[in-house]
Amino acid sequence: MALRKIVTLPDPILHRKARKVTGFDPDLQTLLDDMLETMRDAPGVGLAAPQVNVPLRAIVVEYGENDDEGQEVPPKLFIVVNPEITRFSKEMETGTEGCLSIPGYVGDVERSLSITVKGQNRHGQPLKIKANGWLARIFQHEVDHLDGVLFPDRAERVWRLDEQGAPEAEMAGD
Repeated sequence: MALRKIVTLPDPILHRKARKVTGFDPDLQTLLDDMLETMRDAPGVGLAAPQVNVPLRAIVVEYGENDDEGQEVPPKLFIVVNPEITRFSKEMETGTEGCLSIPGYVGDVERSLSITVKGQNRHGQPLKIKANGWLARIFQHEVDHLDGVLFPDRAERVWRLDEQGAPEAEMAGD
């Protein structure tokens, strides 16, 4: 495994639609392992292949929530090839998102509260994931990357953070 460079704006790959994965070969396995290591090192909760300059439909997501008693649950890892969101709940929620490819900025984005994702695991076997809350938000964010959509494209407002993580200034629109 190796760390890969995370591309940032204005790199044009971030606005291109990624290609479907057709071969589940050793090169794909290396890419997925490298993406996982890169995401964890960043640190982040999700990473799409275009963010490491590979225009393929593959994402990694690792996120842990608290259980009913407020205790932190170990994070669950999802590696999804050719993900497709097949169901969006009508119930929406606005939340603040950031992105490893847009460092120093966050924005308020409205997303579905629950979704269903279909795709394949790293070996090409079909999988289906039902996600709610922040996990659903992460999946929507990462699948957007595969379609060349970044969170500012969907945000109600975007702002820059200062070095301590406090709001500094609003980002100019397109």
